[in-house]
Amino acid sequence: MLGKNAILLLVILVAVLSGCARPRPLHTEPDLIPPLLESPAPEPAAPARQLKGLGYTTQVGAFAEIGNAVRLQARLEQLGIDAYYFLHESGLYKVRFGNHPSYAAARSEAEGLRARGLIAEFFIVAPEEYAAKRIQLSGSGDLREELVRTALRFIGTPYQWGGTSSEDGFDCSGLTMVTYRLNGLDLPRVSRSQFEAGNFVAKPQLQKGDLVFFATSGGKRVSHVGLYIGDDRFVHAPRRGQTVRVERLSGGYYERTYLGARSYL
Repeated sequence: MLGKNAILLLVILVAVLSGCARPRPLHTEPDLIPPLLESPAPEPAAPARQLKGLGYTTQVGAFAEIGNAVRLQARLEQLGIDAYYFLHESGLYKVRFGNHPSYAAARSEAEGLRARGLIAEFFIVAPEEYAAKRIQLSGSGDLREELVRTALRFIGTPYQWGGTSSEDGFDCSGLTMVTYRLNGLDLPRVSRSQFEAGNFVAKPQLQKGDLVFFATSGGKRVSHVGLYIGDDRFVHAPRRGQTVRVERLSGGYYERTYLGARSYL
């Protein structure tokens, strides 16, 4: 027969093998590894959206009267050509159109229009001639300042809805579109599309060149846009019968209708 000590040892051995007896844990802190393995990985931050740079475009005209530039733009748009007029630094009104990947493609389009008598002399604008590309290549310059300088050039220009009627001037989104395109960035034409194309900017973080949007028709739908120029001010085309001007964001009508801001740089 087994002794008492042998019996006790046998009972302990059976308990260990059956899993009834477990070693005392070294600590009582929860194991954090399983929850981490079960939790889904965090979503990566969405990359900032950027506007595409312009390719090769065509410039035509040198008009003292803005109406001539407006009519030329309208004729080109009737042909399905994305055209816009602008006030050149020379004080003359000119028209640009097209956005091609090569010089040859842009020239071919322009020569076809000239052969049909729709345009006269033309000039092909290379991407490197736009401020956006020039600053990118040289590492020198401030694109935001260039945008402000361009927008302020249109101060005093009459308002015009759509930019394509026989009346003179700019509409609100036409002003911002032309400002960006003259600096080499392909901003959409309509204010709602401009709003969707940009990256959110909180009001205290506004920088020169950002666009500010308003719901001037009520509700929460974008119906107006301007370009921020710093110091609580923005430049815009208010409404028919008024000219491009500078206003303040804070106080009054534009503070009440403010929807938000977008950056593209």
